[in-house]
Amino acid sequence: MKAAETFTLLLGGALVVDYRVRRLVDGSRVIAADGGMVHAEALGVSPEIWVGDFDSTDAALIERFPDIERKGFPPAKNATDGAIATDEAIARGAKRIIMAGALQGERTDHGMMNMLLAVRLAEAGYDMVLTSGEEEARPLLTGASEIEMPAGALFSVLGFSDLHGLSIENAVYPLDAFEAPFGLPRTVSNKAGNGDGPVRFGLKSGRGIVIFRPHDFSGV
Repeated sequence: MKAAETFTLLLGGALVVDYRVRRLVDGSRVIAADGGMVHAEALGVSPEIWVGDFDSTDAALIERFPDIERKGFPPAKNATDGAIATDEAIARGAKRIIMAGALQGERTDHGMMNMLLAVRLAEAGYDMVLTSGEEEARPLLTGASEIEMPAGALFSVLGFSDLHGLSIENAVYPLDAFEAPFGLPRTVSNKAGNGDGPVRFGLKSGRGIVIFRPHDFSGV
């Protein structure tokens, strides 16, 4: 994928900048959403545009970035700042979108909406990644997919529907064509296997998301 088609969105949730986050962001184009601009300095990036209603952006933050183009929206709007940033990225040619600061913050509803939005866009053909540094998430859709995780890293599969024919390979608790009704907790708390290669997933039908903790090797 061309570098010009990869965008990082700086969102307002927590972000621990580690080597995995830097590897995801490296070489990408950057868009900041409202208070997510606070992550720009830690990442060493200069967003090409700063969008949102700026209700969570203080004057000091704006003063630190006077030269960044801003695109404002009224607080009484029909979209989250994350969705606005996503639309802006797509309008600028995004094919791969990294939502940094998307998972952990003060608002559970925003974190959940980011995951739902990522799944919807993945179904439309976009390559979606969400990260807080401590956690990463990737949509799980029909077909085969794989995710690189450190051996022993904790991960869970959350279904946003019934999951039919779910298979998981290279994991402590593998599954083969498993039927997971919506809301079943069976797929929470697994661990990446110690073998070579990524954790591999297969799904006959359904939609969900894989959340993993690349630095968490605790028991399951």
